[in-house]
Amino acid sequence: MTDQRLGSALPTRPFGRTDMAITRVGFGAWAIGGPDWAVGWGAQDDRDSIAAIRHAVERGVNWIDTAAIYGLGRSEEVVRRALAEIPSGGRPYVFTKCGLVWDEADRKAMPRRIGRPDSIRREVEASLKRLGVDRIDLYQMHWPAEDGTPLAEYWGTLLALKEEGKVRAVGLSNHNAAQLEAAEAVGHVDTLQPPFSAIRRDVAAAELPWCAAHGTGVIVYSPMQSGLLTGRFTKERAAALPTDDWRSRNPEYQGDRLERNLRLADALGPVAERHGTSVAAVAVAWTLAWPGVSGAIVGARSPAQVDGWLDAATLELTREDIAAIADAIETTGAGAGPVTPER
Repeated sequence: MTDQRLGSALPTRPFGRTDMAITRVGFGAWAIGGPDWAVGWGAQDDRDSIAAIRHAVERGVNWIDTAAIYGLGRSEEVVRRALAEIPSGGRPYVFTKCGLVWDEADRKAMPRRIGRPDSIRREVEASLKRLGVDRIDLYQMHWPAEDGTPLAEYWGTLLALKEEGKVRAVGLSNHNAAQLEAAEAVGHVDTLQPPFSAIRRDVAAAELPWCAAHGTGVIVYSPMQSGLLTGRFTKERAAALPTDDWRSRNPEYQGDRLERNLRLADALGPVAERHGTSVAAVAVAWTLAWPGVSGAIVGARSPAQVDGWLDAATLELTREDIAAIADAIETTGAGAGPVTPER
């Protein structure tokens, strides 16, 4: 029987072969980790974060995606605080990740990609405590390990955690099709979490088709390319990004690439107008139009930002919309990868 988290006012989709049905959009908790770590988004008030999460849940969003590394534990703790006053029957699913280990003595250093079974087991216990839950709904390996641990070993550890009941489902994030195939030989890959947007389209070539063929659910991250496809980003805003915001160092926010990306965002405007919605919602809905995509992770730092993209939960783009966006991608030269979903 599929758990649909009864009471959700938004439509849901099956999440691969798991027993979960998820809304087409989920709350992304990366930015609410705040500053003071290697890939932070700048200053963030926890009160705003809690209000944003509760607002998303009240509007019907039935899952939250976070990770231990976001704010070096802070994001998970904020999620716990946000859910504390929500009755258990109305709480969303909570997804988190492992495999990125930080150094408390140097919080700004890039985390290490660790796959050792003992490390993963320490991480899951820490996440359970920070989140205040008895079981994590989805536990994901954040990146391929770089400490020499074979994929089969760290994936086998996640499968064991599922068997033991510490987690409900297990998945991989930022892994390619060859790595998915290797993991599947050990045990079924419940889910994949890749980056995917109208700018960053690479996974549409191999990973999305692989997941569709293997019954692996897909939740894509950064569908608005971390703000570039909201329709509200500008060259001036890019230039003013503070140094503790990782985007200030990213090539997509600089020079010719920024120009192309902003022209693409502008081109989504007419599609948004036809549907009476926002450019942000169109950008997210575009990722949801691809076969194999179960849902999109969309970040928010305030209730108003949630309202800016929530239409994507119900927005169905037409063939004409998809064709117009494909033309815009090709005309602007933004990003790389396939431009039109094949049905």
